Amino acid sequence: MNQSAVLKPAASETGDPFLLTPGPLTTSRTVKASMAHDWGSRDASFVAINKAVLARLAEIVHGEGDYVTVPMQGSGTFAVEAMLTSFVPPTGKVLMLINGAYGQRAKRILDIARRKTVAHETAEDAPPELKKVEAILKRTPSITHIFVVHCETTSGILNPIAEIGALAAKYKKGYLIDSMSAFGALPIDAPAIHADAVAASSNKCIEGVPGLGFVVCRRDALAATKGNATTLVLDLYDQWANFEKTGQYRFTPPTHVIVAFHQALQEFDAEGGVGGRGGRYRNNCRVLVDGMKALGFELLLKADLQAPIIVTFRMPAHPRFVFERFYDGLKTRGYVIYPGKLTIAESFRIGCIGRLYEKEMHGLIAAVRDVLDEMGLTSLTAATTE
Repeated sequence: MNQSAVLKPAASETGDPFLLTPGPLTTSRTVKASMAHDWGSRDASFVAINKAVLARLAEIVHGEGDYVTVPMQGSGTFAVEAMLTSFVPPTGKVLMLINGAYGQRAKRILDIARRKTVAHETAEDAPPELKKVEAILKRTPSITHIFVVHCETTSGILNPIAEIGALAAKYKKGYLIDSMSAFGALPIDAPAIHADAVAASSNKCIEGVPGLGFVVCRRDALAATKGNATTLVLDLYDQWANFEKTGQYRFTPPTHVIVAFHQALQEFDAEGGVGGRGGRYRNNCRVLVDGMKALGFELLLKADLQAPIIVTFRMPAHPRFVFERFYDGLKTRGYVIYPGKLTIAESFRIGCIGRLYEKEMHGLIAAVRDVLDEMGLTSLTAATTE
């Protein structure tokens, strides 16, 4: 075993372990430093920062003019719930395209809100079946909206949002997208894919800190949601109307989070926006996948379904491989990974996003090799004689 790896664990520029997770994630020193000041929530300087943040988010999905960004205090799920319970009226019915835990969570939100749903569920390693989706739309004209998760981080699968949007347009349905783990890294042209709303959060691919969700909404579709909301706090229309009137949040905003998000957006633009950020993540994913495969780990997804956000690996069957020991060994060396969340297979996940570069991904692979050596594993395949 390489003792130096244990004695001198890898660390980010601020001395913290690297977070190879889908968020919260490793952030830059400058994003962290931006939170070292206090801001008045109604002060003109803060109001201007918030206005710039909201405008830039709409631009990222090519929504200038026709789309507005409505922020929502809280985690990404707050934004998803605000989107679903504001856009879907009491008489609505949503076709839920589910292939993971976050699709299931969205359905639960609508069940609690007493909104009707029709579920098209595929395995966690399979995208929605478009022919079956269209068949459901044909035989169920009462469907008013379609919901899908852009990148379902249960497995890391990339779902076909453009093709689903074409079906939404063809059958004149509202189209709601949870792009939590993809926004800022994977291209989204909201007008072109006929999206009514796209939900995401501050602590994913823009590389801010947790505490702010947001929904980029087509202005006309948002205007039609008045009176739909099932709660006061998560009423997107009311939040938007108040911004239009006063430029202010209805309730106390997470000022430090928003200022950090503003800094993160500036760094996002400096890197080249979606193209630059997504390119770095794709390279991270390549290094990760190649390195782990070389060590004998098996991927869950086929290459054409794998988004460069988070990668799911099947749990090795070797009796000497104990995930808790593997996890702790990597953490000791400065790398924090993510447990699995699948029902179809035992697994674990490693993220490619955050302030991580090729150097950190090669460092992770070296650490994995070191931990396997420590566990006495020269091969991840259990010998028949054991």
